[in-house]
Amino acid sequence: MPAASPSGEVPARGRRADALRNQQTLLAAAAEVFVTSGVDAPIREIAARAGVGMGTIYRHFPTRADLVVAVYRHQVEACAEAGPGLLAAADSPLEALRQWVDLFVDFLVTKHGLANALQSEGGGFDALHAYFLDRLVPVCAQLLDAAVEADEIGPGTQAFELMRGVGNLCVGRDSDPRYDPRRLIALLLRGLERSRPA
Repeated sequence: MPAASPSGEVPARGRRADALRNQQTLLAAAAEVFVTSGVDAPIREIAARAGVGMGTIYRHFPTRADLVVAVYRHQVEACAEAGPGLLAAADSPLEALRQWVDLFVDFLVTKHGLANALQSEGGGFDALHAYFLDRLVPVCAQLLDAAVEADEIGPGTQAFELMRGVGNLCVGRDSDPRYDPRRLIALLLRGLERSRPA
């Protein structure tokens, strides 16, 4: 906890750090709720998950679109930052790629609701989409290159096409509870693997 000044006030830098931490906790909770309940989930559900009052959410994010955009950016950054860590910690580059794609699918579930939440924003979605590609395509490419170098998959798969394929498999998840895109994505990733001699 930041040290208080003689007057009992917490220094501004400490307050800013606390506010940033609280905002990150709130965004993580909102992302979890959006993944399970969609972007139209009640704000009270997000507040309960984050352990804050609804007023706190509205103070940070006056509109639902503000919250959805912030969650979108939060998830893009989490996905981008996860790549190198997974590559260092996983048993193999291919396993790191699988784990990263799983995070990417969680992000896509939120992303699919973004367009509706931003209908009144005009070109806002296009700018976010460009940001998403700039941040995530290089991370996916790094994971693919590492798997090729380890001879776990063959060369030639482009990061953008893999991400686009995963995204296409995720379409329709919300409208049909019988459809599980993760099963087909697992098949897609298995299809990249090099066959090993018996």
